Amino acid sequence: MDPWGLTTTALLACVLLLTFLYLWSQGFKRGKLPPGPTPLPFIGNILQLDFKNITASFSQLAEKYGPIYTLYFGTQPVVVLHGYNILKKALIDQGDAFVDRGIVPIFEDVFKGQGIVFSRGERWKHIRRFSLMTLRNFGMGKRSIEERVQVEAQCLVEELRKTKGQPTDPTFILGCAPCNVICSVLFHDRFKYSDEKFLNLMKLLNENFQLLNSPWVQLYNILPAFRVYLPGKRKMFSRNVKEIQQFILERVKEHQKILDPNNPQDYIDCYLSKMQQEKDNSHSEFDLENLLMTGTNLFAAGTETTSSTLRYGLLLILKHPEVQAKIHEEIDRVIGRNRVPSIKDRQDMPYTDAVVHEVQRVINLLPLNLPHAVNQDIQFQEYILPKGTTIYPLLFPVLCDSKEFPNPDQFDPQHFLDKNGEFKKSDYFMPFSIGKRSCLGEGLARMELFLFFTTILQNFTLKSVGDPNEINIMTNRVGFTNIPPYYQLCFLPH
Repeated sequence: MDPWGLTTTALLACVLLLTFLYLWSQGFKRGKLPPGPTPLPFIGNILQLDFKNITASFSQLAEKYGPIYTLYFGTQPVVVLHGYNILKKALIDQGDAFVDRGIVPIFEDVFKGQGIVFSRGERWKHIRRFSLMTLRNFGMGKRSIEERVQVEAQCLVEELRKTKGQPTDPTFILGCAPCNVICSVLFHDRFKYSDEKFLNLMKLLNENFQLLNSPWVQLYNILPAFRVYLPGKRKMFSRNVKEIQQFILERVKEHQKILDPNNPQDYIDCYLSKMQQEKDNSHSEFDLENLLMTGTNLFAAGTETTSSTLRYGLLLILKHPEVQAKIHEEIDRVIGRNRVPSIKDRQDMPYTDAVVHEVQRVINLLPLNLPHAVNQDIQFQEYILPKGTTIYPLLFPVLCDSKEFPNPDQFDPQHFLDKNGEFKKSDYFMPFSIGKRSCLGEGLARMELFLFFTTILQNFTLKSVGDPNEINIMTNRVGFTNIPPYYQLCFLPH
């Protein structure tokens, strides 16, 4: 055999040996992890995932391996929880052990474990406790925040009136309203919908939400080792985040000049006062960097999620004219045409409340949830999960559970109504997740969704551009988030 043939044979033998050793070591390491498909060297189980419909991939694996199974994202093991019972056992019954945030590479590169959404350990505990207390003091779930949402809802109506009933893409307008609510919480101020800096902020937030659903970003999150070979999507994401932080930094500097620690006006004032109080504490988590990261988290979570839900909700109501008719009847009977809707109206409007819940259930906005991680070696079920193991507690199987919600693929407000037409709660309703890592702004988001939907439908009749029966509510791809498809509608005076 010639030298070239010997070299080739030797290299092939080395590759096969390394492959065998890799698979053997993985099998050894996952001996006490839940079962799952055998990973390939270096790429793990990537071939088992369909990036155009990743939720279907997770469901197919659950059918084979059960409600808890192990996948490999590259060389990283990930434990998937599929179904209500297994989520409750993890996030509620053993919630203290599952409280850490799992690593999502694109977020880790940008936020570096800072802020409130992607931090871990003591940093997360301190910032979340402070943020909850501050938001409650400013009335999250109380009247002061409600008044801000009501004012913004009326501003939203005025903007929609300017469309004069012509076909309109609602994306931008429906994004401005929740963004301004967050601005009022952070800065004690709102922006005109024509403000150039505000317009740019909206563009950045929307662009990043779209990027998170691109196949390249999903591939990057599953195979971060190959980041150098992937296109520049992650650089665009990072650049947009830095622009948002610059927007926040400008407001922080303005606040620093006039700060009165005894009379805080907003979240930034409270945070800056906290920084002053802890300036001599070398271990304090309250610094400028964490403020900018937390502000960015609040902007992204509080704007695009609510905006996307509103857009999706209007699309679903367009497709179901009978639902719109029932909402109009309930609004006319309970509120009338002249009074501003209030959150207390919700208890007297079970049908509208059910529609808002059903919208959130059907759209599955964050189907995979944000990943968790265990903060200690724990026994869970019959398995041993080592400290640091990434956990994906999936939301979509719970929101689409056919035993709890008959015909789960259908938009049906009756899922949240009893036989007497009264609102019916469900433990399976968890679009904001559950446990100690559930959404910080859940109370605010639920208030916004009810008041924005109700105020819009108090003032307008929604009219589709074409045949309502032909409206497509399916997204082009299901990935990190569910983004509604592009559409236009007409806002006719009601």
